[in-house]
Amino acid sequence: MSSPPAPQTPERRLPGGPVLQDSVTEAIAAAFFEELAQVGYAKLSLEAVAKRAGAGKAAIYRRWPSKLAMTIALISQVVSSAVEISDSGTLRGDVLAFVTDAAAALRHRLPARIAPDLLAESTRNPELAQALLAAVRDPRRARAVGMLERAIERGELPADVDRDLALDLLAGPLYWRLAVVHAPTAPDYLDRLTDKILAAIIA
Repeated sequence: MSSPPAPQTPERRLPGGPVLQDSVTEAIAAAFFEELAQVGYAKLSLEAVAKRAGAGKAAIYRRWPSKLAMTIALISQVVSSAVEISDSGTLRGDVLAFVTDAAAALRHRLPARIAPDLLAESTRNPELAQALLAAVRDPRRARAVGMLERAIERGELPADVDRDLALDLLAGPLYWRLAVVHAPTAPDYLDRLTDKILAAIIA
């Protein structure tokens, strides 16, 4: 007996515009991240993304008006899906979950190459820098502030804790080790890092 036919990929229509096939959008998104990881933002071209996706350049322009718009939209989509922060009931559990999720992302081959490139490019491209702050940094930090506020409500942190410094401590050391110096980590590294972060935040 033959296998049932694969379900058709859903389609969506822009207001007053053409139907956009989700399968094409997904192919373009996958091609974008592969191309961005390979050549970097400065050298990335819409033609190369379209070729890698097996689509026409017009298919990209029907979805995004420019390279910057495509970059922000797709990066925001990924960050939005990964921005949830666990509520374990304890600050230590939340911090450990936070660094564990961040480590998994930074060890993935695409984010490991894309994140440093975008940060470097943002120092030369103010428009990209502002877009990344709004799309990536601000939502992530807002969720992390919520984690700190829950700890304050539970009495694990004082109400006057330095929130900005705490957020830097949550992200900085791990990013430096995995994305900048690419140093290996022992199996208990994240547990030890969690304890050091907590000690620094509480101090």
